[in-house]
Amino acid sequence: MNRPLLPLGLLLTLVGYFGPWVDHRAAGLVITGLDLGEYVKFLPAVRDGSIHLWRPGFYAPLLLVGLTAALHAYRPGHGNPWPQRILLLALTLVAALNLVPPAWTPARLLEPEFRVQTSTLVGLLIALASSPLLALLPARLSAALITAAGVAALALPIPAFLAVLPAISDLYAPDGGSSLRAPLSPGWGLWLMAVAISLTIVAAWFTPPRQPIP
Repeated sequence: MNRPLLPLGLLLTLVGYFGPWVDHRAAGLVITGLDLGEYVKFLPAVRDGSIHLWRPGFYAPLLLVGLTAALHAYRPGHGNPWPQRILLLALTLVAALNLVPPAWTPARLLEPEFRVQTSTLVGLLIALASSPLLALLPARLSAALITAAGVAALALPIPAFLAVLPAISDLYAPDGGSSLRAPLSPGWGLWLMAVAISLTIVAAWFTPPRQPIP
């Protein structure tokens, strides 16, 4: 059962994460889940401390996708064909690379602002390289790790986004009469990601008994 569900859950998680969370009619005003990690630090309410949030939390869905894919690419008992195995490993790499800060340099990766991102990036690359070994973890431990990452991917970015959504609305219609004025509500990307993460968590618990890796 979980063979198709888990990769599907991960793919849909990324589609939702890269999809619009603010789906404005003006294309230049669309904001994706990935954008928010950088976007929110420029909001006046965040800069003056009116809204307190942990910015790296917006990248938690990337941790979930990368970790889950690395844990299951070589999972014994799944019988993953090589195309599916390559897909899972590619998902880990995609998740890791999207943690690279914009206009990055090696020195920039070590700046305090980006240390959590950099640590997560390095961790996912290590998970990618050690995926055959991670597959030997007990099934329940693997599922528990995925569940913890999934809960974080829901609990960190979504409430933070809802907290800053009014501030984003103010920017789009600062005087309440702008021609760009439109009710802002969470876009389809947020809802798709939330459903896909839930699907991933459920699929993680339907792991076959451990068998030798072919």
